[in-house]
Amino acid sequence: MTGALPAQVELTLPQWIPDAVAGAGVVTGDQAKVALAIELSRRNVEAGTGGPFGAVVFGPDDRVVAAAVNRVVPTTCSLAHAESLAYMLAQQRLGRTRLNRDENDQPIGPYVLATSSQPCCQCYGATVWAGIDRLLIGARAEDVEALTEFDEGPLPADWIGELEKRGIAVVRDLLRDDARAVLRAYGESGGDRY
Repeated sequence: MTGALPAQVELTLPQWIPDAVAGAGVVTGDQAKVALAIELSRRNVEAGTGGPFGAVVFGPDDRVVAAAVNRVVPTTCSLAHAESLAYMLAQQRLGRTRLNRDENDQPIGPYVLATSSQPCCQCYGATVWAGIDRLLIGARAEDVEALTEFDEGPLPADWIGELEKRGIAVVRDLLRDDARAVLRAYGESGGDRY
């Protein structure tokens, strides 16, 4: 290892993402929000642009603030999970680290994260501080681990209760079978670990 230390990280999304969400408009209902996240995960697998995970941040008007997919292998970055990238992009777009707090630390929102699968331990931690009010989940962690080679890492025994203590409502098993189908297809194809 020679040369200067890196001073910048570049994480990119596949070029097809803007087109995939361009016509979304107002997305009402929890199932419709998770359906979009699952569709992103499916397209990511089919395009060979990353792992079987998609996540979308919605603002108070039910419009997409940011959308992302898993990009760990293509970006050589173990942090490039769909939820984490969606949070980073939403924070960058809105210019604040807590999505549901204004510049005077006053509550605004609600902000929602819809994800194709339950957040792993890394994305769970990011969820605690990202400033969302609701977390909508497709597949469960046990689905991810049963259908793929992913290790979702340790979570608190009462992870839902911990999020709810922080004002984050959790709704899971939305379109779970659809989310499981993407995971199954990825697992059966012998996809990369991330």
